Amino acid sequence: MDVDLGDLCEGARIVLDRLGEEGDVWIVGGWVRDMIAGKDSEDLDLATNLIPSEVKSAFPKSIMVGEEFGTVLVRVEDSKGRDFQCEVTTLRKDGGYTDGRRPDNVTFGNDIAEDLARRDFTINAMAIEPMKGLLGEECPSGKLIDLDGRGVKDLESGLLRTVGQAEERIGEDGLRMVRAFRFLDLGEGGLREFDPELSAAISSNLPMLSKVSKERIWNEFRRVLSCSNSMRIVESMVEHGIFEEILPGISINTNSNPSDDHIVNLALICRDEVSDGPEMSDRIASLLRLSRKESSELSSLHECRKIDLDPSVESVRRFSATMSDTQKSQILDYMRGLGTDTEDFESELEQNSDLKAGSSPLVDGSRISEITGLEGGKRLGRLKDWLHRIQVERDLSSEEEVVELLAEFDWRNSDFEEWQGLSWP
Repeated sequence: MDVDLGDLCEGARIVLDRLGEEGDVWIVGGWVRDMIAGKDSEDLDLATNLIPSEVKSAFPKSIMVGEEFGTVLVRVEDSKGRDFQCEVTTLRKDGGYTDGRRPDNVTFGNDIAEDLARRDFTINAMAIEPMKGLLGEECPSGKLIDLDGRGVKDLESGLLRTVGQAEERIGEDGLRMVRAFRFLDLGEGGLREFDPELSAAISSNLPMLSKVSKERIWNEFRRVLSCSNSMRIVESMVEHGIFEEILPGISINTNSNPSDDHIVNLALICRDEVSDGPEMSDRIASLLRLSRKESSELSSLHECRKIDLDPSVESVRRFSATMSDTQKSQILDYMRGLGTDTEDFESELEQNSDLKAGSSPLVDGSRISEITGLEGGKRLGRLKDWLHRIQVERDLSSEEEVVELLAEFDWRNSDFEEWQGLSWP
């Protein structure tokens, strides 16, 4: 089967032509899958019978990112000075998988069919052998290599099937169980279906997930949570018992409107946890090896699960002043995911997002001390915070307006512990 390679950029053609002059080269992986399915794909992965040192010799600017596994990050510059890079991996023959995590040894090969036969799923086990001399060719093309013709058929039928016996393929690397769920996603087309043998192999090999590093599991699960049909995929993961292994003891709730943000979706599926944000996020972080940033975001979102979204101008202005753009987007996505009506709040936010004086206080502690005679301490600090809050809520624009607030309440005798500083909600 001939395939059109007209969408390949100049940089990709340079790499393919140069590798083709030195040896044999094939396009493999997701780019082939997406191209056959009629989707755009930016990630181009290549396979070659050249060993890493030969690839490096052909492209001196390359970086050895996984030399022991034959992977080189090739970098070139096209005729217009634009940078291009892609991963080039030497054809491989894996040894056994005695630990259920990685091959015992990897040896380089020369047979593309043998290389494809060691891959995970049929839709990923296709390759394209490009014609020689892609540069300058108006209608470049290549030949599709599809073992037993199953890759194209499974793409067309929406079936996810392993290459070879499902029990054997899943048994080689436990991560393939989580990875399988990522490939269920068809975007607007809904979901693929598991081949019955693959579904059974996942359910019967769950204990193997304990052998897989938490970092690798999170890397795949994060991509599941970024899918268009994330909640439906998570529901299938629940049905197969995946979370009993990767998030033991965590209640999973899929009754949500999904977000494009993976942390928002993680917060949504874990929203039934009764612990507070910091405790819940610490627990999840230890199970999935979240980054500090991800853990902090998860904690903040979990704290929002019981919020009554107040669309008043004061509340919206505090929200605008205390939250970054990322936090605003995540919180509103999270609230929508919970089924909260955010329309009034977002409408008010659109009108009041830009404060006249910005979000910084107009009057500092020294000036307040000078006016009030208060010395440094908790009362002065809380007074400064209270003035800042009112400044934001009323969108004041001058120091004079803020100072005039001191006449509005008894700051000398009232309990300063009750004075509220700038915060949201």
